[in-house]
Amino acid sequence: MSALPKSDGTEARSLRAMSVRDLDEVVRIEASAYEFPWTRGNFIDSMHAGYDLSVLDSPAGVLGYFVAMSGVDELHLLNLTVAPAVQGRGHARHMLDALCLRAQAKHARQLWLEVRLSNIRARALYERYGFRGVGMRRAYYPATGGMREDALVMSLNLPEAAE
Repeated sequence: MSALPKSDGTEARSLRAMSVRDLDEVVRIEASAYEFPWTRGNFIDSMHAGYDLSVLDSPAGVLGYFVAMSGVDELHLLNLTVAPAVQGRGHARHMLDALCLRAQAKHARQLWLEVRLSNIRARALYERYGFRGVGMRRAYYPATGGMREDALVMSLNLPEAAE
């Protein structure tokens, strides 16, 4: 695995469609970021389903990625992850900005997501971005000891895209 940049987040980065060639690096990042990570099969299934899978790439490798599913007048963010070594440098916000632009281009009016109640850092990011908690999914995520953890459902109203 390549070393990731140790800059302030302003290094060259670009968002592009995730390909099967990216999966080894994506799955490594996923496993390093979560106790209960998505599997390679989850990403492949998402590709086959036609979801929007994108990676935030840099000369040093993949910095992060997201998976989103389109619905009627909405987009559902299923996974947004930044490699732990480069978190806190604006990469998640950069991906959210791009995702919102894509959603608006598809005439989506809302962006939805679920986040673990215990993921305080992600919840704070989404709240700063403008998402609001709108509900709870009980026992949504797997947790240690065979337990389940609740998810906070969050929504962001999107302005109409300029014609």
